[in-house]
Amino acid sequence: MVCSVLEEMRIRSLGVIDDAVVELSPGFTAVTGETGAGKTMVVTSLGLLLGGRADPALVRIGAGKAVVEGRIAVPAGAAAVVRAEEAGAELDDGALLISRTVSAEGRSRAHLGGRSVPVGLLAELADDLVAVHGQTDQQGLLKLSRQRQALDRYAGDGVAVPLAKYSEAYRRLRAVSTELEEIVTRARERAQEADMLRYGLEEIAAVEPRAGEDVELAEEAERLGHAEALSSAATAAHAALAGNPEDPEGIDAATLVAGAHRALEAVRSHDPALAALADRIGEIGILLGDVAGELAGYADDLDADPLRLAAVEERRAALTALTRKYGDDIDAVLAWAEQSAARLGELDGDDERIGELTAERDALRSELGGLAQALTDARGEAAERFAAAVTAELASLAMPHARVSFDIRQAEDPEGVEVDGRTVAYGPSGADEVELLLAPHPGAPPRPIAKGASGGELSRVMLAVEVVFAGTDPVPTYLFDEVDAGVGGKAAVEIGRRLAKLARTAQVVVVTHLPQVAAFADRQLLVEKTNDGSVTRSGVKVLEGEERVRELSRMLAGQEDSETARAHAEELLATARADL
Repeated sequence: MVCSVLEEMRIRSLGVIDDAVVELSPGFTAVTGETGAGKTMVVTSLGLLLGGRADPALVRIGAGKAVVEGRIAVPAGAAAVVRAEEAGAELDDGALLISRTVSAEGRSRAHLGGRSVPVGLLAELADDLVAVHGQTDQQGLLKLSRQRQALDRYAGDGVAVPLAKYSEAYRRLRAVSTELEEIVTRARERAQEADMLRYGLEEIAAVEPRAGEDVELAEEAERLGHAEALSSAATAAHAALAGNPEDPEGIDAATLVAGAHRALEAVRSHDPALAALADRIGEIGILLGDVAGELAGYADDLDADPLRLAAVEERRAALTALTRKYGDDIDAVLAWAEQSAARLGELDGDDERIGELTAERDALRSELGGLAQALTDARGEAAERFAAAVTAELASLAMPHARVSFDIRQAEDPEGVEVDGRTVAYGPSGADEVELLLAPHPGAPPRPIAKGASGGELSRVMLAVEVVFAGTDPVPTYLFDEVDAGVGGKAAVEIGRRLAKLARTAQVVVVTHLPQVAAFADRQLLVEKTNDGSVTRSGVKVLEGEERVRELSRMLAGQEDSETARAHAEELLATARADL
């Protein structure tokens, strides 16, 4: 049962396509047409819908932009639906509507369920919805990293579980190694920093400043520097308030206020208002007496000692030397000292930290070696099953004597981790180099598929891999672009048969030029150009009955009306129906 179905795509101003609608259905759909008619634009369009790179060169000449719209029916609760709804997308009658616009200037925009979304989100959804295989994907299978990823994907939890443990230990080791390298590499810089901090702390400690001391000394210096003026002013003010003993006849404020108070006291009983004024004058007299006393004390206590002034200035100079280097004021200097003491503690602990990190690194390397070994063992077990399954599929693809195997190896590296008694290189995915080998016939040594497989054989290996994946890690929709490249005859028939088998559990769309493959399709779409060289809405149509026989005849012999080709086409269709 197909979980998700790509129902329809509308393509406008993309390559040779002016405006066309591609209607798809569950099962096996073959897309055919003359060379250059625009069949590959179907694959390109789907790639754009699924977050592929936008190439402005694809925009049709004379058009400002290319637009691809797609409709994918997805069951409620599917991972793609959940992710789309998190992004604010809405379903349209159980389907996701996806749109991608590419301008001639290179700008690209994506919409999902009526909402503008990042192109990267479409790529995330692609992993759960569609597997696209074109000629570039065949080349990708030649990369060792892709071959390892294919094996890991097939293995499932058998590799995923030890790989997760390995990855966590690998990340910890990288973090510890980075910190250790930084400490060791910067040892000289850190030593210089420690010396500078230590010198500053010693300089501050020698002065022993107190919080706020610079403010206090500034006030004292100001007072000592003007001691004579301050004393003279205090004495004169005291004489004005309380009188001068040397001038007993002089008039002072206290005497005048006392006289005023006596005058009012004599008559206060006659008027409450005047009594209140008498009380206030009495208060003034008391206040004058207090101020006069404080002035006398101030004058007596004022220190005009020039030696004290010199000592204050000397202390202020010592504090100023600190504030020039370590802060705007003494409080800031003391804060710097506190922070620097903590930092110095860290720097002085480098040797101890280096020892701790070195021990942790060595322990992690040992642990990582054991995890890498477990990962290698898991891959080895999965590789045997994967190779056997792909080999069995190749037998059904007209390669009955071909054998597929995996070479799982490690590279020696003195800086690596120990695996099975050897010190080998390692990376984020383990210590293994995984390479897919093919022996196309008995007696032929297994060789890397990049060297041992022809174009047609590589296409069949890729198809066999996908058929095997379909049984363990299915994808709802598969789209193949010329998976039959370099193939003909019986091999082409077998490819068509295997694609039909794959379509029993998934939607399969194939762009093909081989009638042997197209004959096995549940539905055949024809892409054809108009006289002006473009593909319009009427240029993509479903072929049925006589039209399908004519197209298969053209594909067989280049002649739609050839009786021999027609007979062969009808025979192909009959053979395909008999197999289904």
